[in-house]
Amino acid sequence: MDIHARIYVAGHRGLVGSAIVRRLKADGASNLILRTHQELDLSNQSQVEQFFATEEPDYVFLAAAKVGGILANSTYPAEFIHNNLAIQTNVIHNAWKYGAKKLLFLGSSCIYPRDCPQPIKEEYLLTGPLEPTNEWYAIAKIAGLKMCQAYRQQYGFDAICAMPTNLYGPGDNFDPDNSHVVPALIRRFHEAKVAGIPKVTIWGSGRPLRELLHADDLADALLVLMHAYSAEGIVNIGSSDEVSIAELAHTIASVVGYTGSMLFDASKPDGTPRKALDAHRMRDLGWSAQIPLEEGLAATYAWHIKNYVAQ
Repeated sequence: MDIHARIYVAGHRGLVGSAIVRRLKADGASNLILRTHQELDLSNQSQVEQFFATEEPDYVFLAAAKVGGILANSTYPAEFIHNNLAIQTNVIHNAWKYGAKKLLFLGSSCIYPRDCPQPIKEEYLLTGPLEPTNEWYAIAKIAGLKMCQAYRQQYGFDAICAMPTNLYGPGDNFDPDNSHVVPALIRRFHEAKVAGIPKVTIWGSGRPLRELLHADDLADALLVLMHAYSAEGIVNIGSSDEVSIAELAHTIASVVGYTGSMLFDASKPDGTPRKALDAHRMRDLGWSAQIPLEEGLAATYAWHIKNYVAQ
């Protein structure tokens, strides 16, 4: 990838997109193409086609998606499958149609079967049932990666697919109804600390294991792929930083400075028991995660204070 070419980052205000933009700017990118949702609705076919026809980006990072945790996926299944299918279809098709040299599609580890062997290898895709609490999002993401593979097979379009593990970092979504586990816990512990609430209730048993990756580490991996990888096979991106939800909650409480107690409500869904990724393909390309979990959580909490609490 030519760092001075026309590079479009779809979803540049989100967790992953903002990290990609930070990394590109640090590397000296001089021709970034960025649009807010108000400026370009990626689910609108005619708007997306007009955008690609006008801008003709050389490289595309497809980091735009409707995302959320267990509650959001369970509450808005139609929106999760419709919006993500629309965004992916419009961007991938028009990137090919208007001559993009390469596109990187961001998937998710939730594409893999709920109970597949651990750590999860790329070839385990479509070998078993999905986790029911996020199957709508997962099915949309599977369709996106298959679309990339189809356009490579039929048209020779250089579309590649990366499957990151659970992500966190600056720019995350801290909405109480739609956030993932890390921002949700950061917000709840902070609010409990400020309000002097002596106990915080957490969904699930606390036993599921989650591998966590800082968004800036992911951005580094994605640039490696854009520079050095061109194949149909999907690529896992993991950190080997695996903790239980209970361990994660205690670490975040410590980072936030919350000293109350925790109650794990086992009547609520746990989600997938474990999602550790086999990331040997990324390691073979010379990449590994660099940001320790506690350091990354502290930076994320500081960002939350500055951008949410201080407003």
